[in-house]
Amino acid sequence: MGVDTSSIWIVIIFFAVFMYVIMDGFDLGIGMLFPFVKAKQDRDVMMNTVAPVWDGNETWLVMGGTSLLAAFPVAYAIILSALYLPLVFMLVGLIFRGVAFEFRFKAREHERHIWDKAFIGGSVTAAFFQGVSLGTFLEGIEVSGRSYAGNVLDWLAPFPLAAGFGVMIAYTLLGSAWLIMKTEGPLRERMIEVARPFAWLLLAAIAAVSIYTPLRHAEVAERWFSFPNIILLAPVPLLVLAAIVVLLRALRADPHRLPFVMALALVFLGYSGMAISIWPHIVPPSITIWEAASSASSQGFLLVGTLFIIPFILMYTMWSYWVFRGKVRHGEGYH
Repeated sequence: MGVDTSSIWIVIIFFAVFMYVIMDGFDLGIGMLFPFVKAKQDRDVMMNTVAPVWDGNETWLVMGGTSLLAAFPVAYAIILSALYLPLVFMLVGLIFRGVAFEFRFKAREHERHIWDKAFIGGSVTAAFFQGVSLGTFLEGIEVSGRSYAGNVLDWLAPFPLAAGFGVMIAYTLLGSAWLIMKTEGPLRERMIEVARPFAWLLLAAIAAVSIYTPLRHAEVAERWFSFPNIILLAPVPLLVLAAIVVLLRALRADPHRLPFVMALALVFLGYSGMAISIWPHIVPPSITIWEAASSASSQGFLLVGTLFIIPFILMYTMWSYWVFRGKVRHGEGYH
């Protein structure tokens, strides 16, 4: 029996997108937290916690996209056709966020508010349209044969728009948990206050998706509630509840790393639940990973290079976070 390269590739794409979500998620969250913090010095500290690493985080987004193109070109063509506008809006948001990172530190005092607004607006836009793209994907993409058969505005629907706000909530919780770990004093206390309601909001968002998708899609209900799946998959919702309990208890004590770890766990569990719901489809609800795959020889050839480069990306990512570990204080920073 030959190696199923399509399954290996889907794991690689799953991993790359998840790495992007958690690593770029908390710095987008920091942008969305700016309105909760007014002092310039505190905002400087917030940006300095991610300034050395934020651009490297997007390596994973590039890897996820190029892997999809290389391994599943049919899915790439359909998904990009369906999500053309949300992805363009997301990229515009990322551009504004990236420019604001650099220009804010160089701007004159009376111009700084412009780049603060660009940072907030870029972060909100990128996070929201990532969620819209995810919601559109989960809702299902209309296809005819091997082509997209829907409308360019199919993403303008209640569930994708609600998913946009859900991703904003998740990223804001990640950002606040990151700042609890990386800052101290009044800023850290403020982030503890902010994290509590966003933890409850994220739980509500996860619960809403968990109720809606089985009701909307019979195949998802069959996946989760048929026997023996209902027993085998029960740990996922139970772990979500456990993570929320641990997170809220940590926020009532003197938290450091634990809130961030639990926020990552919640994102991972939600992401895993999504993968379980749609497997083995790469274009829900009709195209599986094997139907969308490129030839086995093409996948195998590209897999060699990909498996070679992933450890190097992981090593330089871990090294950069290690070099810039520890608390960030007023007057200190990358710039």
